[in-house]
Amino acid sequence: MNILIVGLGSIARKHIEAIQFLNFNATIYALRSTNNVVKEKGIINVFSIDNLDITFDFAIISNPTHLHFEYIQILAEKNIPLFIEKPAVHSLDNCADLISLIDAKKLITYVACNLRFHPCVLFINKYIKTVPIRINEVNVYCGSYLPDWRPGKDFRKIYSANENMGGGVHLDLFHELDYTTWIFGHPIKSSSIKRSVSSLTINAVDYANYCLEYSNFTANIVLNYYRKKVKRTIEILLDNQIINVDLVNNIVSDENDQTLFQISNFEMRNTYIDQMEYFINCIKQNEKPMNSLKESIAVLKIVLQND
Repeated sequence: MNILIVGLGSIARKHIEAIQFLNFNATIYALRSTNNVVKEKGIINVFSIDNLDITFDFAIISNPTHLHFEYIQILAEKNIPLFIEKPAVHSLDNCADLISLIDAKKLITYVACNLRFHPCVLFINKYIKTVPIRINEVNVYCGSYLPDWRPGKDFRKIYSANENMGGGVHLDLFHELDYTTWIFGHPIKSSSIKRSVSSLTINAVDYANYCLEYSNFTANIVLNYYRKKVKRTIEILLDNQIINVDLVNNIVSDENDQTLFQISNFEMRNTYIDQMEYFINCIKQNEKPMNSLKESIAVLKIVLQND
């Protein structure tokens, strides 16, 4: 199996680790932008794919978000299936043309949202669909402290803090919009507030608040970059029960703190492994995976509304 990686940063290395753990006998090629790079064990550097006599089973696009569109287009033209790090693109400009290209090529695409493979998200997705209880309200919250994301680096210089590089909490924490619409479906109507006024003083969005309207309930999603103690939760108010999902401590409980589901010895790296195994099996069986580029861009339209 030949795999091409575009963008050899921290997230790419998580995908590489997953591939190596799964032992799919893969040869990994990294498309590099300059010759002045260090050779890494298990990775073959390439500097152009135009004249390579290699058939790639798929490509991982994990370079900065603002470069995704260009490489999705280039690789789609070459009929290479795509594993695209979220968010798929940072702008909706010309996305219809990109989708048309992929549809015409009948390419397999998958936008990587590894929290779909978090055991607590999987549990609540199944629970909501199998228990016929009316939902009255959903509240999703994700807050963390951007300066802690990459220790030793000036957080104001990383892409997350810079709007022109595709940064912003609404794009970085795309997971929350993704799993909300995956579990509950697409809303009838949505609205949002996105601001950058916190003490972080960055030019990218550092606070986002979404209101998703469904026929019988409303979902509220709050995201921020400035919470020093990480919190990532889902609260679901049912007719006769409140469900609390804690994605940091890996537990689902009710309003009386009775445990509905809990997983111990869980590591987030497991979600990357499960995700990669799922995608590669789709490739091997020539099956369309969930969360195609087209499906993910439908969610991105909610994320980027009013931009």
